[in-house]
Amino acid sequence: MSTHRLFVALRPPHPVRAALIAAMHGISGVRWQDDDQLHLTLRFIGEVDRHRAEDIAAALGALHASAVTARIAGVDLFEHQERPHMIWAGVEPHEPIAALHRKVDQLLARVGIAPETRAFVPHITLARLNRGSGPVAPFLALHSDLSSPPFSFGHATLYESEMGHGGSRYHAVARYPLDPAVSATSAAATAPTSSQVSAKPSSAP
Repeated sequence: MSTHRLFVALRPPHPVRAALIAAMHGISGVRWQDDDQLHLTLRFIGEVDRHRAEDIAAALGALHASAVTARIAGVDLFEHQERPHMIWAGVEPHEPIAALHRKVDQLLARVGIAPETRAFVPHITLARLNRGSGPVAPFLALHSDLSSPPFSFGHATLYESEMGHGGSRYHAVARYPLDPAVSATSAAATAPTSSQVSAKPSSAP
């Protein structure tokens, strides 16, 4: 049976993505994200079969939340085994995005997806590093005050991730409006039917 690698994310508007891409330089040996890869992950789900993918898409149709106004706020890095692993841009304010993350978590729990255990840090990945990358300190210092005007996340998106030669490629499966005037019923209308969640040819080698 085919599997689908899924996650739920917020997509920043084009001017914000363009500003982030303009800042992506100055570190050797990294894999910078391209425009299609820029997003704020609300919840990584992982590999599921087709039936579970359909259940997830339907469950998220009950998402009822306000649009989130946010801004870019600086850059930082995650480490793995004490080595720089990922450069990211922060997104503020934290609490409205964290509240949305919790709502998504609760909806996924209804279809048997275990709750997230890692601390939630709203961020947009800019670059992935390897052992030969760096140095990163000059980039972090130069962009420590990276910011943007306020912008709105108007919907959440369920994505499918596929591995390829240039890294992961993301395909939108369903979008869910974020607006206090949108009822759970109308939001559910954006969820795909079982015929819409289908296997895609793998882009992996």
